Amino acid sequence: MISDNPDSRKKEPRPVQLKVTEASGLLKFLLTHLHGKGRNTVKSILSHHQVLVDGRVETHFDFQLKPQQLVTIRQERIAEEIKYRGLKILFEDSYVIVIEKDAGLLSMASEKEKVLTAYSILSGHVKRENPNNRIFIVHRLDRDTSGVMMFAKSEKMQTILQQSWFESVSERTYIAVVEGEVENNEGTIRSYLKENKALIMYSTRNKEDGDEAITHYKVLKRAKGFSLLEIELETGRKNQIRVHLKELGHSVIGDEKYGSKQNPIGRVGLHAKVLAFKHPFSGTVVRFESPVPQKLLKLFE
Repeated sequence: MISDNPDSRKKEPRPVQLKVTEASGLLKFLLTHLHGKGRNTVKSILSHHQVLVDGRVETHFDFQLKPQQLVTIRQERIAEEIKYRGLKILFEDSYVIVIEKDAGLLSMASEKEKVLTAYSILSGHVKRENPNNRIFIVHRLDRDTSGVMMFAKSEKMQTILQQSWFESVSERTYIAVVEGEVENNEGTIRSYLKENKALIMYSTRNKEDGDEAITHYKVLKRAKGFSLLEIELETGRKNQIRVHLKELGHSVIGDEKYGSKQNPIGRVGLHAKVLAFKHPFSGTVVRFESPVPQKLLKLFE
């Protein structure tokens, strides 16, 4: 397990220093000079206070650089966007791993799938550095939901993140394709969710008999009998979006468990687009965004 004590870590690499030769936005400058690093990785480097301009920490990607300024990049936590079958690592440091998961990959083992899961892939990834390293589940995405999710790299970080989840997570945005053309342009669905003996979640209006769930939605597009929705979660209950959209009368396409009758793209039409949270060590808010799969968008072309 990676220690949370900075003194126990290996010696950090020396910082990179770059002279600005022409006016440029900071993000563009970093993308040009940090070869092979994606936008999410570079934004994370900024968020973690790893970039200094003339000796002062700069976190704003749109900061305007001037000729002759000196940009210093601390390299201690720069992560590559590493791809494995079914997932891509967007960011990794000593405390968390943020990934982009494909639809069809389980977050963790089930009775039917115990080998190829996001958990098992990442467990193997961290053990390549040290056989004693481990990862810990913080939250989950359903098997057929794609997008951004996070794991902790120590039990301590897992506890901190789970216990402060609603305070730490500042944004959870999903994209959903649903059956039918939703009438209202936006709205909020509130109920209390409970699981029955068949392990299916359902809504109840009895606050004593379930966990409160609040889902905000906005219609982005309507076409061909479908609607493209942007979903903001105020709470994070099991299957919350799927249950609430069924209750709205517009089940997520491909989601037979919660009432869908159509599956035009061969997968569930749900994607975790944005996850932003307060980093458990630095306290800085970091934000990660995953592009919406073309399969979901093609229905609206």
